Amino acid sequence: MLETHRTSFISRGHRCAAWITCPTGQGPWPAVVLVHGFGATHDMRLDRYEQAFAAAGIAVVAFDFRHIGASEGTPRQLVSIPRQLADVDAALAFTAGDPRIDPTRIALWGTSMGATHVLLAAAEHPEIAAAVVQCPVLNTMNAATSSGFRAITRLARPIASDLVRAALGLPRRYVAIVDEPGGTAIVTVPGAKEGWYGMVPPGGSFDNRVTASIGFELIKLNASRRAKAVRAPLLVCVSDHETLMDPRIAVRTADLAPRGTAIRYPADHFEVYHPPLVDGILRDQVAFLTRHLAAEPASEVGDA
Repeated sequence: MLETHRTSFISRGHRCAAWITCPTGQGPWPAVVLVHGFGATHDMRLDRYEQAFAAAGIAVVAFDFRHIGASEGTPRQLVSIPRQLADVDAALAFTAGDPRIDPTRIALWGTSMGATHVLLAAAEHPEIAAAVVQCPVLNTMNAATSSGFRAITRLARPIASDLVRAALGLPRRYVAIVDEPGGTAIVTVPGAKEGWYGMVPPGGSFDNRVTASIGFELIKLNASRRAKAVRAPLLVCVSDHETLMDPRIAVRTADLAPRGTAIRYPADHFEVYHPPLVDGILRDQVAFLTRHLAAEPASEVGDA
């Protein structure tokens, strides 16, 4: 197993916890920056991707967004798309500045809501060499309706309260990230709570709350509109039984991207992280990244 080292970088004055996994041999290596999903932290199943990509000759940088997990920032569990996009920019700059990494061969990888960040960042960074998204949530307007109208109305009061509190500098109002159907949370589709907690490793923890104002951002966000602006090769790993977004949006996003490719899998939103599907999905992603980053695999993916 390749060693993962804890490190950090600064984003807008706050320290973001980061982790780098390097291949064997000498650099400069190509690299991929991993962008996790909504409210997720580094210890929620990113190690499998770090090992697989590094074993294929690609350095891997992962990080926790500000206010989340091991990173700095108060209030805790503050989620803001513009802030998180700034963190992605800082992660890219940190990666490009590492002398062991070839700055002309850096890719982005995003899972779930992280796919929105990857698509928006790739549209603004023409220097990105490739991009991969899996079980992508690219249209959060569509995702919001997946929980139903009543779920949206239950969030209205907490969202309004948090927006006022933020404006007045008062303690923030929180809502759950995920709950069972009928609960008050950002996501309440069937199976989502079990799926989210299924990402947490034994002995790990998951802070299932978020500043409620993010709901206002999500109800109007549609990253798929930026697909045409992504010039890098883009791989969209589509979950055909997706529960958080209409999977046709993911397919259409790949079609709209000038160099987009879609691969479809018989999976729901969470099955992509678990056997038996995860190994095949990783093989496809490794093949895509090594092709477009011209990496030289150090070992077979199955050995990672």
